[in-house]
Order: sequence, then C-alpha cells, then structure tokens
Amino acid sequence: MNNLLIRNGRVIDPANNIDEVRDLFVTDGKIAESPAPNAEIIDATNLVITPGLIDIHVHLREPGQEHKETIATGTRAAAAGGFTTVVAMPNTTPPTDTPERLTWVLKQAAATGFVHVFSTAALTTGLAGKEIAPIEAMAAAGAIALTDDGQCVQNLKLMRDVVLRAKKVGLLIMDHCQEASLTAGSIMHEGEWSDRLGLTGWPSLAEEIIVARNIMLAEEIGHPIHCQHISSGTSIRLIREARARGIPISGEASPHHITLTDENLKSGDASFKVNPPLRTQEDIDEIIGGIADGTITILASDHAPHGLSEKQQPLDRAPFGMLGLETELAVFLTTLVHQKKAISLPKLIALLTINPARLLHIDAGTLSPGSVADITLIDPNLHWTYDRETSPSLSRNTPYHGYQFQGRAVRTIVSGKTVWELKK
Repeated sequence: MNNLLIRNGRVIDPANNIDEVRDLFVTDGKIAESPAPNAEIIDATNLVITPGLIDIHVHLREPGQEHKETIATGTRAAAAGGFTTVVAMPNTTPPTDTPERLTWVLKQAAATGFVHVFSTAALTTGLAGKEIAPIEAMAAAGAIALTDDGQCVQNLKLMRDVVLRAKKVGLLIMDHCQEASLTAGSIMHEGEWSDRLGLTGWPSLAEEIIVARNIMLAEEIGHPIHCQHISSGTSIRLIREARARGIPISGEASPHHITLTDENLKSGDASFKVNPPLRTQEDIDEIIGGIADGTITILASDHAPHGLSEKQQPLDRAPFGMLGLETELAVFLTTLVHQKKAISLPKLIALLTINPARLLHIDAGTLSPGSVADITLIDPNLHWTYDRETSPSLSRNTPYHGYQFQGRAVRTIVSGKTVWELKK
C-alpha cells in the first residue's frame, strides 16, 4: 500500500517554505495530511526530510553503450545518491532524435528504472548540427526538453530556427556551450597547467561566446535557454547581467566545477578529464558566488560513465566525462554548506528540487499533500569516505574515490516505496 509515517525529522520543503521538525505522512504512495492505519514507521530523528532530489543532466548510455551504463544501473546509482528523478541526455547510440527512439527510452525506463526518468530529445538529426530533428513529433511523444548535449550547434541561423520551433511546442532548450573551432584537439583548460603539461588548451572563451549567443537568442525570441555545466567565471557574469535584465536565460553548476581545478590533470589520471574542462580556482570562486547570489539556479551532476579501459588511456585519447550521481549531494553539502558556508541547507535543497521541477514544468520537487511521495532522507552531518568499488554504476570513472565527505542521503523513497537505503 506504500503507507508511511516518517517521524521526528527536519522537513525542508522550499516549495512551501517549510523548515521545521515534524512528521510526514504517506498514504497509497502520495503525501497525506494525516497518518494511514498500519503505516510503516520510519524514525527520522536527526535526519532531514526533503522532496525527492532531481538531476536534470544525466547520461544513462542506453541504448548502444551498455558496457558503460544501463538505465537500470544508472538509476540505481541515482537512488544511492538520493535522487528520485533524473533527466536523460540524448547522446546514446543511436541518438534520441526521433519519436520512436524517444518512446523506446521511456518504455525501457518504465520497465527497468529504479527512479523516475524523463528524457530529452535531440535538437538536430544525429546530433550533427546540420538538420533540425522532428521537434514537434518528439514533443508529442513526451520529450521534456531539447538538447544536443555533448555537441553544440555551431550554425547561428540553424540555432535560431531551433529556438523558434522550440518556442512553438513549449520545450526548453538546454545547450552545451562550446564553440568548436576554438576547442579542436583540446584536452584541458588553456592556462598555466596546459602549458606545463604540453597539452592542447581549451580556452574559456569557447564557452563564453556561446553563452553570449544564447543570451541574445533568448532575448530576441523570448524563449528560455538553459546553459549546461557552466565552467567559466565570465559565463557567470554574463548570465548574471542578462537575468538582471529579465532575459529568460539560466545556468547550472556541476560538482566538479566547484571543487576541482586544471592542476588535478598533472596526475595524468583521465578521471579528471571532463567537458567542459576543469578550470581555475578563480573560476570556482565565481561559480560559487553565482550559486550564492542566485545567478545559478540549478545544480546537476553531468553523470557521464565510461568503461575502465577507455579511461585508462593517455589523456589525449581518453574520453571526456566522470561519474556524479552518487557523490553529487555529498560534494554540494560538504563544499557549499559546511566548508564554504556559501548557502544554507534549505537553499541547497531548492537548487536540487523545486528549481529544476519548475524549469522543466514537471510535477515534482514538493511535499505538498496529494503530490507523489518522492522523498529523500539526508543525514547532513554524516562523515563518510566514498569507495567507487561499491558503486551500483557499471563504470568507475570518478575523481572522488577515497574522498571524505560530510553529509549524504540515507534513504530514497519513490512513490512511497523505499528503493535504496544506506546499510548500517
């Protein structure tokens, strides 16, 4: 029956401005105003009870790259990180660029996923940036947003046409901001450490030019564009100024871009190779400042699993990307709340719940009575060490192996059912 009585926890529900110690009731898989008879009792003393966490930037690799991840293993990793909803990117093999392929992903997620899965659809056919994909048909088939994530449309007229068509169907554009001519052959951030290591540098300008383009398109067309995994301090300043003028532009920050720098690449470990690349401490400071002042409204992992043999190659041949779902909450709690004290715990929860839900217009991110009982229980003070060998993911490409964190999810509840619980 999925009836629960969760007792004595600190309920943080930013959607309803709730932050208080109280009980939470679940009846038939939905949030209730009173307890149901014969409900399972969960003692949440010293724990935080939040709406189920949402990650809008996840690579699940299925279909076509199942040696890296499947929908089942990726959503199991999401549950272990406290996430009850994830949004899948379309750069699978083949890409999610037709309504038939989108339908397949959604059906597979319903059959094998441990958490709720929404799927984006491609902006262009084959993610090639040359021909607009059948946006209207994919919107009708259930696409939650449009993106060529992993690629960036370079042709300005084509991108403008894409935004105009996205506006007609009411779907958000999510853009991977990368000017390709500036990054050909690039391995890491262009700066002191790329010079020292003799590796081709990736200038911040390559991101900033596309962010500026997206701001102008969003302003002209009046349709929201979301800039994914911002890595540059200048990008933060551009977005801040645009939002102050009321332009419908937004941005997200990922865990690695607020904790790791380009100096980490001196180890030669390709776990630190990511797109966009790790940048400087100055960029980190600007991104954290943008999170603190509300310029950045979304936090997301960019969970990007790769096989062990792929990531064991030299830096110039290894693929870009790292795992993120299991450690994401812990990184943000440890860095933003405990160490930097940049934001409060309720603000962090908003960045991971109601903010992404509102951006994508999905019915989630709240503990309002009648809503689906997606719930995350968090111990914000638990000290623990991450061991990648215990991961439910099929891949192990994480830079956080052996890191010590403060805070983590201890139970994940989807539609009133516990789908993951920390072993004691």
